[in-house]
Amino acid sequence: MLVELIDKKVADIAADYEIIFIVNKDLGHRFVDDFAEFDFYSYKGDKILNLPSKRKIYVGIKDLNPNSLRNASASALNAIKDLNINSIKIASYSGDCTKISFQAIAEGFLLANYKFDRYKSEKKDIKIEKIIISTEDYNSKKIAIDEAQIGLNHAHIISEATNFVRDIVNETPEIYTPQKMVQDAKDFCLGSANIECVVHDEHYLKSQNMNAFLAVNRASVHPPRLIHLKYTPKNSIKRIVFVGKGLTYDSGGLSLKPADYMVTMKSDKSGAAAAMGIIKAAAKMELPFEIHAVLGATENMIGGNAYKPDDVLVTRSGITVEVKNTDAEGRLVLADCLDWAQSELEPELLIDMATLTGACVVGLGEYTSGVMGNNYELQSEFKDFASKSGEYLTILEFNDHLRELIKSDIADISNISSSRYGGAITAGIFLDKFIKDEYKDKWLHLDIAGPAYVGKAWGCNPTGASGAGVRACLYYLQKLARNYEKGEK
Repeated sequence: MLVELIDKKVADIAADYEIIFIVNKDLGHRFVDDFAEFDFYSYKGDKILNLPSKRKIYVGIKDLNPNSLRNASASALNAIKDLNINSIKIASYSGDCTKISFQAIAEGFLLANYKFDRYKSEKKDIKIEKIIISTEDYNSKKIAIDEAQIGLNHAHIISEATNFVRDIVNETPEIYTPQKMVQDAKDFCLGSANIECVVHDEHYLKSQNMNAFLAVNRASVHPPRLIHLKYTPKNSIKRIVFVGKGLTYDSGGLSLKPADYMVTMKSDKSGAAAAMGIIKAAAKMELPFEIHAVLGATENMIGGNAYKPDDVLVTRSGITVEVKNTDAEGRLVLADCLDWAQSELEPELLIDMATLTGACVVGLGEYTSGVMGNNYELQSEFKDFASKSGEYLTILEFNDHLRELIKSDIADISNISSSRYGGAITAGIFLDKFIKDEYKDKWLHLDIAGPAYVGKAWGCNPTGASGAGVRACLYYLQKLARNYEKGEK
């Protein structure tokens, strides 16, 4: 599907269907003329009214904030995408920032157009090929066409990356092994001259004393892989490293998950998938940062050689970990990957992403990611810069009382807390143990367990994988780049 801008009035554009937003229940604005139908259907401008005989659909929208625009365009497309139409037109609805407004509208269409149906015998093809946005604006203001076009270009790139991640996360564990993740990483590097890929095998992990990572993998028939992707721009202004949890399947290990909880565990690779999507989009957007993605790809399975509760693992950093629950495996993989990323790459900003804890879902709900770290100013900046992405973020603060809960009597640290409460934060505190002093204020932990995979459609997201973390991080990087250009950093 293509979303394009045309410098014409809406009435002068030929299309099979028209979308009209009703902003804040304003039924009297310039693009509305179906008042008889409003009376007949008792339409108040707060929901969706589809008028097939008129080839129009009205969508109520609260305001012109980016996420309102994104969700409104997604709702409109979802209501009419099964119709036998090829093209749609819509006027401009621009809020405070022209670029972000157009970017959000286009993302709504492109993200709602996604479906994962490769295992369906009967597939429903969406016939809509083109969505045309007129430069005629709802508020009668003159549109900055160059800014709008940049927004549309970025929307295509970001949506493509998000949908790429959704495909990875939705793929079945039989197909999507650590080796498949390697192949995907190598494949998208082939089309880019400025992305490199280096893959390290289990022998390298052993030589690096990445014993926590290796312990998690021990009972799997699929060997682990440490995947390192690097994007190099023409003129880099900052080195940023993303570390992603890539559990291609998590059975819980010997601390076996209940059957109901094991379903959807194909989504435990969401953090690594998001890191791939971010670097893929960053290269196409030509962001001015040297960006690395470090992916810890493995499975957590059961067997006679599985790692066990009561084991003590010596991590790459030399910190010892008492294993109290083998289902707290993601933090073990990340512990070694984070240590490797710091010593090998020397990041100026370090962000890890993981479907780390069910506790984060309990605390924040299915739609919100937790943001943690030691630098509250950095956490707040990330939340603020990423807010227009439409991803929901909440800052969860560390405190010294919770640090006490992951102490061990026989090792330096335990892999789970001694309390059932505050599990998302204590998992973040566990990771903090592996952040070196010089990087404490440069590190963010994103627990994306809630939104990464949801069993029902929501906003511009379909059932299943959402691509959590991709848009948030890319919007953050876009704003960070703009601030550097303005000399604000």
